[in-house]
Amino acid sequence: MKPSARKKNPHKRKMFYITTPIYYVNDVPHIGHAYTTIAADVLARYKQLRGYETFLLTGTDEHGQKVQQAAVKQGLDPQAHADRMVVAFKELWKRLTISNSDFVRTTEERHKRVVQYVLRELKDRNVLYQASYEGWYCLPDERFWAGEDVVDGKCPECGRPVEHISESNYFFKMSAYQERLIQHIRKHPEFIRPDGRRNEVIGFLERPLEDLCISRPRARLSWGIPFPFDPDYVTYVWVDALVNYISIPGYSSDNRRFKKWWPADVHLVGKDILTTHAVYWSTLLMALGLELPKTLFAHGWWTVNGEKMSKSRGNVVDPNAMADEYGTDAFRYFLLREVPFGQDGDFSKSALTARYNSELANDLGNLFSRTLTMIERYSGGAVPKPHPKAVKMGDRRMAARAKALYRTVGREMDRFAFHRALREIWMLVDFANRYVEQNAPWDMAKDPKKRPRLDTVLYHLAETMRILAIHLFPFMPMTAQRMITEIGSTAQLDHALKPQDYQWGKLKPGRPVQKGKPLFPRMEPPAAVIKQETVASATPSKENRMESTQTEPSLITIDDFRKLELRVGRVVTAEKVAGADKLLKLSVDIGTDTRQVVAGIAAKYAPDQLIGKSVVLVANLKPAVIRGIESRGMILAAGEKEVEALATFAEPVSLGTRVK
Repeated sequence: MKPSARKKNPHKRKMFYITTPIYYVNDVPHIGHAYTTIAADVLARYKQLRGYETFLLTGTDEHGQKVQQAAVKQGLDPQAHADRMVVAFKELWKRLTISNSDFVRTTEERHKRVVQYVLRELKDRNVLYQASYEGWYCLPDERFWAGEDVVDGKCPECGRPVEHISESNYFFKMSAYQERLIQHIRKHPEFIRPDGRRNEVIGFLERPLEDLCISRPRARLSWGIPFPFDPDYVTYVWVDALVNYISIPGYSSDNRRFKKWWPADVHLVGKDILTTHAVYWSTLLMALGLELPKTLFAHGWWTVNGEKMSKSRGNVVDPNAMADEYGTDAFRYFLLREVPFGQDGDFSKSALTARYNSELANDLGNLFSRTLTMIERYSGGAVPKPHPKAVKMGDRRMAARAKALYRTVGREMDRFAFHRALREIWMLVDFANRYVEQNAPWDMAKDPKKRPRLDTVLYHLAETMRILAIHLFPFMPMTAQRMITEIGSTAQLDHALKPQDYQWGKLKPGRPVQKGKPLFPRMEPPAAVIKQETVASATPSKENRMESTQTEPSLITIDDFRKLELRVGRVVTAEKVAGADKLLKLSVDIGTDTRQVVAGIAAKYAPDQLIGKSVVLVANLKPAVIRGIESRGMILAAGEKEVEALATFAEPVSLGTRVK
C-alpha cells in the first residue's frame, strides 16, 4: 500500500496531527514526560482554536528488555506490570488536562497487527536479511553499538556499561537510504528543529551508516511482538514503538483515515531520542514508500537546582505533586514560560513560586480581579457599553495590542517559541495594568459627568480580559475558560473559534459578570528563599567598613569576571514598593524570559521614566527576597551614596545580548 500525499483542498478543513513519544512503563512518569506532553497539548489546543481538526496521539511503550526486567523485580508478569503502570500515565494526563485524541499501548492487538504487517512489507521489499552479529549492547537504551563507538566500555549515548553479545538476528538495510535522507534534511530545513539538532543529525550521517538490527532472539528476550515469518524472534522495541505513529491513524487497516492524517505535522521528542526518530524512523518510512513527517522537534532536558535528575539523588520532580501544590495551569505555564523550547532548563520551586506570584497572582490575577470588582462596583455587575465619543488614544492603543495578539502569538507558536508567545501575551497584561493606573476608574466614579468615560474604560478592560483568555487557553485551559465565563462571555474555548472571535468588540455589553475566587492566590516562597538575607541586612557594619578601607582593594581574575552573566534587558513594568522610599519593583525582559527585579533607584527615577529603558542585568545572581518580594537579578547603576544614572547603551542592542 502506498498512500498518496495529503492533497490541498481549499474547501476542506485544515488538519493537524501531532505526536508525543510513547513512554516506557518501567517506571512512573516524571517532569520530562509531562513537559513533552504538555507542549504537544498546547500546540493541539492552539491549532484547534484556529480552526484545525486536530489529532494528538500519546501512549505507552510496553515491550522490551527493560520492561521485562522491571516486571521481574516486582514479581509480576510483564503484561500485569504494564497494566498497572499505564494507569499512572493515564491519570497524570487527565490531571494535566491533556486533550489527547487517542492513547496507544503497544501491547494492544490493533498495534501489534500493524507491526507484523510492516515486517512482512519490509521482507517483501527485500530490505531485510538475516545475519550473525557480534557487538556491544546497551540494555538501558536497548541498542547495539559498533566497537569504535564504545568509550571505556560504556554506551556513547547514556554513559552506562555495555555488554558484549554474539547472536543471529534480522537486519534492516538502513544504510541504503543514507544519502537520500541527507538530501531530504538539506532540502527541508523545517524537517528537524531546532537548527542545532538538525546539524547534529547531519553530523551523525556524515559517518558510514550501518544497517539496523530489528529483531531479538526469543531465547534471550520473550517479551515482544513475534516476527510473523519467524517465531524464534521478537521485534526490536524501537521499531515496535515507532510504528505507533502510523498504526493508530490506520496504516494497513483504514486507508481513508490514514490518508487523512499522514504525514504527521509534528513529532515532539526529547533530544536523547532524536537519532532514532530522524534516522531509524525516517529510513523505515522510506523503505515502506511513505512520506516522512513534516517536522521532528527535539526539546531539551530539565535539571533540578542545577543537578541532573536521578532517583539516587532523590530529586526527581513529580508532576502530580507540582499540580497539587501550585495547580495544574500554573505548572503548565511555568514549564513553557521559563526556558525557550528546545533548550535545557533548570527547575526549582523558588523559580516556580516567583513566576507564580509575580506573573500569575500579581500581573494577571490582580488585573482580572480588579476588572470584575470595578464592573460590579461601578456598573451594577454588568459589562458597560462603551461610548465612541469618550474613546481616547490609550483605549485605541490597548485595543490595537489586543487585536495584534492573533498575529504575534500565532507567529511565535508556529515557531515553537512558547516562551515568546507568552511574552507577547504578558505585554498586553502589563499594558492593561498600566492602563488601570493611568485612568483610575475609582476617581471617575466619583463624578457623574465622567460616566461615559468610566463605562468606556471598563468595557476596554473587560474586552481585553476576553481576548487574553482566548490566547491563554492553550497554555492554561481551566483558567482561561473560567475567565471567559466570569467576564460574561458564553464562548466555549474547547472548540474552534471563528476568526472574528479574535477581533475587538465581540463582548456584548449588558452581560453580567460572575466574580469568583482569585485565579491564583499568592503563595509563600519556599523556606530556602525566605531565609536569604535582604539587601538592607547585607549592609556591612561600621567595623567592617573601616577594615575594608584599610586594606588593599581585592583583585579578581578574568575567570572571576566571566562568572558574571550580564545581559541586555528592557524594562517592561515599574512600580513603587509599598513602604520603601528607594525601592522599585521592575519587570525586565531579557529575551529568553522576563525577570522580576527589586532595585533601589526610586530616588532617581519615577516608574514611568523607566518603561522601555534598556538596562544591564546581572542575570545569574542568586535570588533574594526584599521587602517580601523575590528579586531575580540586579540592575547596574552608577553612583556612590546615591544613584546617579543607570548603565545603558548609546546604540540599540538586542534583548538578551551578553555584556562582556
